[in-house]
Amino acid sequence: MILPELEHNEKEILERASQGDKDAFGILYEHYVERIYNYVYYRTGNTHDAEDLTARVFQRAMKHIVNYTDHGVPFSAWLYRIAHNLVANWHRDHSRKQEIPLYDLPLLQSKGGHPEKNLVHSQEQDALLKLIRHMPPDRQSLLILKFVDNMSNAEIGEIMGRSEGAVKSLYHRTLLALRDQIGDQNITLEGE
Repeated sequence: MILPELEHNEKEILERASQGDKDAFGILYEHYVERIYNYVYYRTGNTHDAEDLTARVFQRAMKHIVNYTDHGVPFSAWLYRIAHNLVANWHRDHSRKQEIPLYDLPLLQSKGGHPEKNLVHSQEQDALLKLIRHMPPDRQSLLILKFVDNMSNAEIGEIMGRSEGAVKSLYHRTLLALRDQIGDQNITLEGE
């Protein structure tokens, strides 16, 4: 959802924020906080660390927005790079990968339907998330940006610092690897 304030004025709001206007930065925060939180959450696996790191992303952005220059790349790409760097540091500091407990997955849980079908679906989601968690960080990021944030290959390329063609290639290789891993684990996904 685009906030009405940002719909036509993002450039102006960015300029005001870079000059120290806290209200303008607040508009940017409101627009991007959920997307950045989702990205961080799926990379860390728990709400507490995701909340902490998301806050740090925006603290860092607010501190350094005076240095932000529009090079034709969306402001969101700058925020995602900050988030990516903080998550990479978090993983390095913790030197562990956490699993996302099923009860902590508000965005993926099934609603309604038969309990047995929901249980099987939840188990399949859990198995799929475990497979994704063991993928390299760039592939995890790609899948999060593609399927959680519904970004195009061009947008993902801007965030990851890759060409659209390189993103398409990585996406294809990632899906093939995931398909092979799913086949090795005998996981059936809904619709198969």
